[in-house]
Amino acid sequence: MAKFNKPTPMAASGIQTSTHSDTTTFGGQRGYSHDPRSELFLSAVSSLTDNTFYESESGRLTRQRVLVGDIAVGDPRWMLSFLRWLRDDARIRTASLIIAADAVHARLAAGAADNLAPGERGINRQLIEVVLQRPDEPGEMLAYWHSQYGRTVPKPVKRGVADAVVRLYHQRSLLKYDGTSKGFRFGDVIELTHPKASSPQQGALFRYAIDRRHNRDTIDIGDLPMIVERERLKAQPAELIHRLADQGTLPDILAAAGMTWEAVPSLVDGPWTPQLWESIIPSMGVMALARNLRNFDAAGVSPQMAQLVSEKLSDAAGVERSRILPMRLLSAYRAAPSVRWHAPLEAALQHSLAAIPRLDGHTLILVDRSGSMFYSTSQRSDLTFADTAAVFGTALALRAKRATLVEFGTLSNQVHVPKGGSVLPMLSRFSDLGGTDTARALRGHLRPEHTRVVILTDEQYTGHGADPGAVVPAHVPLHTFNLVGYRQAHAAGSSNRYWYGGLSDASWPLIMLNENSSRGRWPWDAVKPATGEPKSGNPKPDKPTVTVSETVTVLSDSGAHNQYAEPGIGPQTVVGPDTLVWSPSGEGTQPMQIPMPVDAGYRPHDDVPPSTRKWWHLGRNRD
Repeated sequence: MAKFNKPTPMAASGIQTSTHSDTTTFGGQRGYSHDPRSELFLSAVSSLTDNTFYESESGRLTRQRVLVGDIAVGDPRWMLSFLRWLRDDARIRTASLIIAADAVHARLAAGAADNLAPGERGINRQLIEVVLQRPDEPGEMLAYWHSQYGRTVPKPVKRGVADAVVRLYHQRSLLKYDGTSKGFRFGDVIELTHPKASSPQQGALFRYAIDRRHNRDTIDIGDLPMIVERERLKAQPAELIHRLADQGTLPDILAAAGMTWEAVPSLVDGPWTPQLWESIIPSMGVMALARNLRNFDAAGVSPQMAQLVSEKLSDAAGVERSRILPMRLLSAYRAAPSVRWHAPLEAALQHSLAAIPRLDGHTLILVDRSGSMFYSTSQRSDLTFADTAAVFGTALALRAKRATLVEFGTLSNQVHVPKGGSVLPMLSRFSDLGGTDTARALRGHLRPEHTRVVILTDEQYTGHGADPGAVVPAHVPLHTFNLVGYRQAHAAGSSNRYWYGGLSDASWPLIMLNENSSRGRWPWDAVKPATGEPKSGNPKPDKPTVTVSETVTVLSDSGAHNQYAEPGIGPQTVVGPDTLVWSPSGEGTQPMQIPMPVDAGYRPHDDVPPSTRKWWHLGRNRD
């Protein structure tokens, strides 16, 4: 009997689920298995690499490794799309790196063929390169490979790492990430993978990284002006640093030396003072500001500077550029030493949740508050899966045209949603409700006027009787956001039944896309609009697509450019028919020309704000 491959009259999500119960939940009730791609997706996006209530880290990784091996060999194109989305849009670092390495190992062991397009790089090489988006990650990849598969590194892994090195290694990144605590320093990575420098200056940087790694007596930095400036600044007396802060020039001098605000205490050989903070705050980003609210209060910054911090936290464009996750803002809110920070943090959170749709109709939203949800999302965080469910469930209710918001466990309660309410103050209305009787909550709150149901849960329901999916009428869409990624689903796969994981910006548009679509969608389907329109919030080009004889401009607020090109592609001055034009915003800036082969796809670096995260392809758009 076919379990997954059955025709359905209406839309099915990208995540596919068995049509009949073939397992049990951890609560001992009827469960439904996902197909391998869906199981891997939910597992990877949900719990990172930490223990969860029902599953250990080692158990999850073992389960993932089996899934990764099968999928990487059988469907490498899906794996490549998944990993690109997992690292770029879901912003999950460690899991994407592990999956990429395990996928390549499985493909090499199986002798899997690539079936490449003309001029395309090898699949294994792409799988490695696509997940390396921060300068310390090439070393992380090699360290993982050595720990898991031994010291022999295959050529596709070396080449994928080398591609990333050319894109990521520059003076600023070396100064920030090449610490002595790393097992693989920048010099180690360069010596092992032999990347081809994209410019003479990068070649000089590679030589410097190797000399620095081996502590050689004579190290030439003459062609590396930022490193020269850093050494000069480190030699200055503390009195000069304080004077630069008073003059308001310290941020620019730090930037020229490749240093951030974190270096200030070492430069002055002492603690932060109000004057030092006030010189740095205007140049700090949203994430750094949110992390330092307690430090600002402890140092006693002026009311005027506190107002500037509030304005920066409340700025929608700044929050978008930062790509800060909503749960980090919740952490900052709970740790805030003064109530004066509550309103700007609430504004920042609202901006970070901008991708959540304004659903039409009447939506029933169930937020799982059972005991298993009160497990930490990470060993480095006090936040729980219950917190995540409450934040996103509340935000969805506040934005919906009409919503019924319910918390549930063994019992259930309706949570009042005030018109014009705010997410963070509403979180105090949620409680711990014990078990997971999802069906009972649905029976108690589902009404004929509800046009859809959204459940944020780990799906491990208890209770008795029908599974949750059977309680919801077949014509009513049921959207399940699986927040933890266990193997078992709580409902049968059929029409009008959808699953999601990860709660990234790309997941939320799928609610309406799936209801209006005739086929299943993965989150990366949502970020490639069929009409050629850019993603919501992106600057709209003059034309939705361009032909082979035209060019298109993509705007950015960043002055950095080389990191946005494909490996080995630097800025050019010749505009030709196969050229992408990149132009930073602001007066006095010049367009950058990047040669663009017709069959190439271009991705921005991890630090690019969402408003610039679309590369336009000649003749069609590509991520």
